[in-house]
Amino acid sequence: MDKNSKIFIAGRGGQVGAAIEKKFRREGYENIIGLRSSELDLREQALVREYFEKERPEYVVLAAAKVGGIMANMQSPAEFLYDNLAIQNNIIECSRIYKVKKLLFLASSCIYPRLSPQPMKEEYLLDGKLEPTNEGYAVAKIAGLKMCQYYNMQYGTDYISVMPCNIYGYGDNFNPTKSHVVAALIRKVHEAKVSKAKSIPMWGTGRARRELMFAEDLADACFYLFGSYSGNEFFNVGVGSDISMKELAELIMDVEDYHVELAFDPSKPDGMPQKLMDVSRLSRAGWRAKTNLREGLEKTYRYFLDVVLPMEQGKEEGQE
Repeated sequence: MDKNSKIFIAGRGGQVGAAIEKKFRREGYENIIGLRSSELDLREQALVREYFEKERPEYVVLAAAKVGGIMANMQSPAEFLYDNLAIQNNIIECSRIYKVKKLLFLASSCIYPRLSPQPMKEEYLLDGKLEPTNEGYAVAKIAGLKMCQYYNMQYGTDYISVMPCNIYGYGDNFNPTKSHVVAALIRKVHEAKVSKAKSIPMWGTGRARRELMFAEDLADACFYLFGSYSGNEFFNVGVGSDISMKELAELIMDVEDYHVELAFDPSKPDGMPQKLMDVSRLSRAGWRAKTNLREGLEKTYRYFLDVVLPMEQGKEEGQE
């Protein structure tokens, strides 16, 4: 791929898209395009087609998606299904029409069956029922993955897909109702520390296990595969180990230096019991994650303190 090639990163304003853009720029690729959702609604077919007609990107990274944690997925399953299907369909089809040379689609580990054998291998896809709390999102992501495979088969395109585990790090969403687990716990522990609370409320039993990857590692894996792989296989992207929610909360309390009781509420859902992915296919392709969990959490907490909180405070002051 030429360093001057035009690369459309859909979702470059989000956590994963921003990390991928940063990686491409670090490697010398500067001709990167992409608009924020407020500037281009990727759910609207006509608008997406106009954008492709005008810009004619040569390469596409499809990182745009409607995302959220368990609560958001349970409250808005129709939106998670429709919005993600619309975004994917529009970009993948326009990439075919305008002869994009290569496309990388980011799916999610939630595509695997709720009770999938662990660690989850790529071939376990569609072998069982999905986790009900995020089924809408998972169905959309499965459709996107299959769409890439079918386009390759029917049209001879070069579209590849990656299945990231749970991602955290710079650019995370720390909104109390829309954040994923790491960002949610970092905020919960911080607020407990500020208020000197004696306990922290936690959903579920604390036994559910999650595999967690620093966003910059995911970006590195995407860049590596983008330049090294063409074919119809898809890749699990993870670290190859997981941690329980109770252990994760305790580790974040270590990072923030504030230890109190964790008050679990088993009436609230755990989500999938475990989502550990088999990353042997990616390892054989020549890539492994570099950032350990403690290091990544420390970096993310520092980002929360140095960037997120001052930004929130600035918005509050601007409203006064």
